[in-house]
Amino acid sequence: MSAPGHIGHRHRHRLIRRLVQLYLGLTLYGVSSALLVASGLGLEPWGVLHQGLARRTGLTIGEVSIVVGAAVLLLWIPLRLRPGLGTVSNVFLIGLSLDGTLALLPAAHSLLARVPLLLAGVLLNGAATGLYIAARFGPGPRDGLMTGLHQRTGRSIRLMRTVIEVAVVATGFALGGTVGVGTVLYALSIGPLAQFFLRVFALPPASGGSTVVAERTPREAILRR
Repeated sequence: MSAPGHIGHRHRHRLIRRLVQLYLGLTLYGVSSALLVASGLGLEPWGVLHQGLARRTGLTIGEVSIVVGAAVLLLWIPLRLRPGLGTVSNVFLIGLSLDGTLALLPAAHSLLARVPLLLAGVLLNGAATGLYIAARFGPGPRDGLMTGLHQRTGRSIRLMRTVIEVAVVATGFALGGTVGVGTVLYALSIGPLAQFFLRVFALPPASGGSTVVAERTPREAILRR
């Protein structure tokens, strides 16, 4: 039997690793979104909406991401969902990281510069998704909305995600958001990429439950397409 002190050390080490994964993953998610914006070749579905709203309101795309994330989180209330640390952190950190990265990125005008930005953005988004999902601090507001609707309606997560993201892309495009080859590439590749990186960054099984946060995370929200 392991000594209580040794078990406590393992739990602290595991918690620290989870926190690092969470905040690194959310930060890199914002960076990846900024790379997609800079490429000008098409954004992820919610990014299309954020960019469209940013162009209409005068807010930065990161600020819009925060506002939309908070608004979506309010929709959790009638669905009786409980946010975790990762959920709340998702609302703020991705938008801040997105704006910060865009402020540092030089403008890319040639296709030779924009294509690598697109590919790097999609790949990094998959890695970032695997990082923060594997940390198991709760889903992001948008993913929780999809799984919440799945639970309430009995419809498949795939259907809920498709319906919501088609509506989001259509609305964002109508507002001036960028839809292009990057949007299609993202839709086709993010599921396999996230699944791969989820395995890469998976934590070893815990020896006992944590009292800090629940470790249940609906992987299907990201991986089922």
